[in-house]
Amino acid sequence: MPQAPLLEAVGATRQLPEGAVLVRDVNLAFGRGEFVAVTGPSGSGKSSLLYLLGLLDRPSAGHVALEGRDTAKLSTNELAALRLAKLGFVFQFHFLLPEFSALDNVEIPIRRLGRLKGPAVRERAMALLGALGLGAAARKLPEQLSGGMRQRCAVARALANDPALILADEPTGNLDTANAAGVFDIFERLTREEGRTVIVVTHDPDLAKRATRRIHLVDGRIVSDTGG
Repeated sequence: MPQAPLLEAVGATRQLPEGAVLVRDVNLAFGRGEFVAVTGPSGSGKSSLLYLLGLLDRPSAGHVALEGRDTAKLSTNELAALRLAKLGFVFQFHFLLPEFSALDNVEIPIRRLGRLKGPAVRERAMALLGALGLGAAARKLPEQLSGGMRQRCAVARALANDPALILADEPTGNLDTANAAGVFDIFERLTREEGRTVIVVTHDPDLAKRATRRIHLVDGRIVSDTGG
């Protein structure tokens, strides 16, 4: 019996109240261990699609299913709980809380979910930071970290609750070439070695080529879906 997709969008459309259509009738399925780049011109709906897939926005029509579960009828609180437990997010701006250390920032989602207690929370956060080369910087504030280090900390935070799916929206947009390549190195390792699925929106064609699957959007519609 074939395995159900990890994530599936069926006829997903996102239309604003004033009438603008951001995503049009998208049908996509993602398996475990895929590394997917979403590309397209500015204003093509890349981020809007990612927000639908990440359950941050609700589709105006169609639905998104996670691990076979139709999310259309879930309450706002149920969606938030599902995101916390199952998904990890990385954005162009790292959104680290400036008053907390790198370690504290990674601990926050672990404590919110509540699967781990006591010293196990700190052990998990330190292990993630260490794996991303940030062990020595764990107690530094975000302002004391370089741009590349801050984004690696954001990746560690996205991994805090062991999600099967990571969604990243222009995560290298504010990084130089070397640090951008380093973030993609991490994404490749997560898919290849840990079997996680990574869906990343990027404007950089050279970085997009490193993904094993590439989805190209124009005016909210998928015009190509290659690889995979």
